[in-house]
Formats: sequence, structure tokens, C-alpha cells
Amino acid sequence: MSIQYRKILELHAQKVVQRNIAAATGNSRPKIAEIIKRAKEEVLVPPFTDEMDDEWFEALLFPHKKRESKGRQLPDFEHIHTELAKSNVTLSLLHYEYEAMCRQNNVIPYAYRTFCQYYHEYAQKYKATMRIKRKPGETMEVDWAGTTLSLTDSDTGEIVKAYLFVATLPCSQYGYCEARLSMKQEDWLVSHIHAYKYFGGVTEILVPDNLKTGVTRHQAGEAVLNSTYRELASHYNTIILPARVRTPKDKANVEGSVKILSTWIIAALRNEKFFTLIELNQAVSEKLDEFNLRPFTKKYKKGNRKDAFISEEQFALQPLPRVPYKMATWKTATVQLDYHTNVENMFYSVPYEYIQNKVDIKVTKDLVEIFYKDSRIASHKRLYGKLGQFSTNHDHLPENHQLYLDYTPKEAIKWAESIGEATTEVVRYLLKSAKVEKQALKATLRLKNFGRKYSSEAIEQACQDIIKIVSAPTVPVIERLLRSNQQQEQPHNASAQNTYGFTRGAAYFGIEGEKNNDIR
Repeated sequence: MSIQYRKILELHAQKVVQRNIAAATGNSRPKIAEIIKRAKEEVLVPPFTDEMDDEWFEALLFPHKKRESKGRQLPDFEHIHTELAKSNVTLSLLHYEYEAMCRQNNVIPYAYRTFCQYYHEYAQKYKATMRIKRKPGETMEVDWAGTTLSLTDSDTGEIVKAYLFVATLPCSQYGYCEARLSMKQEDWLVSHIHAYKYFGGVTEILVPDNLKTGVTRHQAGEAVLNSTYRELASHYNTIILPARVRTPKDKANVEGSVKILSTWIIAALRNEKFFTLIELNQAVSEKLDEFNLRPFTKKYKKGNRKDAFISEEQFALQPLPRVPYKMATWKTATVQLDYHTNVENMFYSVPYEYIQNKVDIKVTKDLVEIFYKDSRIASHKRLYGKLGQFSTNHDHLPENHQLYLDYTPKEAIKWAESIGEATTEVVRYLLKSAKVEKQALKATLRLKNFGRKYSSEAIEQACQDIIKIVSAPTVPVIERLLRSNQQQEQPHNASAQNTYGFTRGAAYFGIEGEKNNDIR
């Protein structure tokens, strides 16, 4: 039974329900629904002219029927359009699969050229985007607009330039832009972060212009990215492919968007005054929304950039990372002899094995990370406040240096009490009289280390002896007493043995002239 296109549409215009239309025409309800849908897309409403017969409606609403009448198998264009959104899928591959299916079903396939032509016509008519050259979610192109915006200094009346950052998704032509006060690296990177947030996802590839803020130099024909830009790309799991120098075709979409946005936003705001960057960006945001909601100017292309983005590209974007990229700066430094590096007059430790080696230091608002040949060797919370502070990780120190950091006054006194009262008295004096606690601990630790060579009784006896001699005992004097007492205990030869005894004065041990606060 032939399909009564004209009668179906006329009855539908008279608000006849589809069940009754099916009864009146003898056509199925699914087919009637499809005809009504296609007619709405073509904005077909009565009254119809005499030439608009069923054959005319069929040719307009279902052009593929004419193609099928040639005895060839028409491709499934919806399937083709969906498959082209996938990575590495091309029209050439899909045509090969289509030919294989036709051979299996004993039908004649269309040639590749006709296959592409029919898909092109289908996509132009029923889809917002074309997927022959650009895949959804594949590329984001970025650049600075050549024309500037302006702010007015409220105090001086001076005109201050503002630069427009532009990002575009070539597949849907969806755009983003914002004004910045400079084109320096920080503004460049922050604008990328804002663009990703605006799009709600990340593309596989990022195509910037060859700006110094992103590209350090060219080497062997390839662009070398600066470390911060490379790190941003790593954080967002995207690949940066800078446009080649003097090759505008590499970024034709963004340059086209820059030109359009320059007219749509910059020119539109030319007669308005703004006194703050916030005010300016509010106006830019409003114009950007108008731009993305503006209907496509080409007659065959329905909808607008936002519709195209939501229906044709948003699904293909990679998800945003859990937290946005944090701005970082890099510097190179040499590890000092005390195994610390200087970052803005604050000092951060690294493993002592890297002393006198050059390291790369990444500095963010909250963190300082130190790298040696691309491997991170230290990480510290960033210090603020009084200059000259130290952040030291005990594991970075040599084993003998760790003793000083782990040794406390409480532990020093506990050890002294295990030796005896005189030793405890000496240790308490050393801790009390020192101007710097670390210096006192160093002295008490040296005293404790005498235990490797002398017995506890010998140390206690030396401390008793020095307390009797002076009121300000020092570790060097105690050491001399220990050596002297040890020599007296050793057996003498017969000629030297006698029963005479005597007490040596303070001058013998070099005590005279010692300063009370000498605790070396």
C-alpha cells in the first residue's frame, strides 16, 4: 500500500490523533509518527500547494528511498554517525565494513565516494556536527585574541589593556573565553583551568599557538614545552600538540572562533566602561552565552553551538580530575652542605646523599617538592612567616646527625640518673647554663658517648672530682679527668711505684681560665 504523505500531514494539522489517521489512510502508526517527526524538522505545515504531492513529500522527507530504488543497499547513517565518534574509527573503515555486510546479504553496496556523499548530506540535515574531519571530545584549541579589551582606572582614569583568552571545541564549535590582565604564564594556565571547568570535561588533545608561555623553544623541528605547561597537561590527562609555526591551518577552528568572538564580544563591548576585571568578565560571560546560544547561520544546520555540544560532543569528553590543577613555579638549586635547599629564604631538607647536586624544585601554594633527574626525592609543607625557618625530615640526615635531633633534655637527664648523682648534677648544669638547647644536648651526648670507652663508675668518679674542683664543669675537662684517672689505675713499673700520694690542682687539668659557659 502506498503511503499517503499529504493526507497524513493534513489530518495531523487538524489535530486528528494518530490512531484515527492510521484508520483513514491504512498506514501504520509507527510510519505515521516518523512522517510527522520528519515534517516538523522540515517545518512543513498546511496549506500545501498543488505540486506538493505524495511523491514530492517522499523525496523531501525520505530521500534515501529514491536511492534504495536503484537496487543498492543504503548504509545505516545513524550507525555511521555514532561509530565515527569513537577513537580511530574512520569513514574508510566503516565503508569497508559496509561492503562486507552487503556481500554477506547478496546486495550491491555504494562506492566509497557516494557513501561519503550520502553521509555528508545526512549529517548536514539531521545532525549538528560533522564527524568526517573532527571527532567529538578529541581536540580543544586555545589562543589569545589579537584585539584587546580595556579597563579604566577609577583613580587616574588611565586605560588598562585586557587580553581575551579563547578556547574552542572544533567538533561542536562550542566556545569559551575570559579576560585577563596579562598574557603571562599564570594567566595562560589559569584560563585553561577555567575552560576545562566550563566545558565540564577534558579533550584528548590540546592545540595551543606557539606562545612563549607554553612553548620554551623548538628543537629538531619539534616544540619543547615548558615544565609547568607540561605538568598541567599531565594533571588533566591530555596531550599538547602545539600548532606549527606559520601554519594557521593547524588551528583554523580557534582562529575562526577568535575572529568571530572578537566581533561578537570585543566589538560589542567597545562603548562600555569597566572599572574592574570582575565587571569586565561578567559582561564577557553574558556575551559568551549569547554567542553559544546563537542559531547557526547556515540554513542546513539546525540548533546552536550549545545544542551541538550537549547532543554531539559532551558525552565524549574525559572526566575532570578530582581537584583542579594547582599553579606551580619551578626553580633550580644546588643542595647545600647541610643537606637543605633554599626556597625564598626558607630551608627544606633532602637526603644527604644529594649534597652539592643540582635539583629541580616545584613550589605551589601549599607544597615544596624537590626532584633529582625527574624523580621526586623530598616533599615538604611550604613554610610561611619569619624567614630562615627549617623544614627537616629526620630520614634525610646521616645516622650520626639523627642522634642530635632525636635526643631530648629529658632523655639526657634519664641517662645521667642511671650513672649517678654527680653525673646528674653535671648534666643539669650543662642544660641550664647553655644559651642554645641544641648546643647543650650536643655536650651531654658527647658525655654520654664516653661510655663507649669508660665505665659508668669512671664517668661518675670524674664528675665527682670536677664538682669538687670547679663550680662550672665542662665536658673537655671531664674528658681529661677520665684519661688521667685511667692512667693512675694502670700498673707502673717497679721504679715508679711508691706509697706517696698527692692531689693535682685545677691548673693541671687546664681548668683555670675556662669560662663558666664553655660546654664544648
